[in-house]
Amino acid sequence: MKKTYNIDVDCANCANLMEEAARKTPGVASATVNFMTLKMIVEFEEGQEPKQVMKAVLKACRKVEPDCEIEF
Repeated sequence: MKKTYNIDVDCANCANLMEEAARKTPGVASATVNFMTLKMIVEFEEGQEPKQVMKAVLKACRKVEPDCEIEF
């Protein structure tokens, strides 16, 4: 399952680091962050609950940029 989320990120480098952090999160099959559109596209592994996985993604992304926001 793929979902698109609005994100709030300050710079392109941070967006790349957030994308990398999201990809390493358990339950995420793939993740892409587009800094220009401020969107994150996440593909979840089979059988995963998106809301629970996104909480872990947000936690991982806040290690990169403490004030980032992901709308889910």
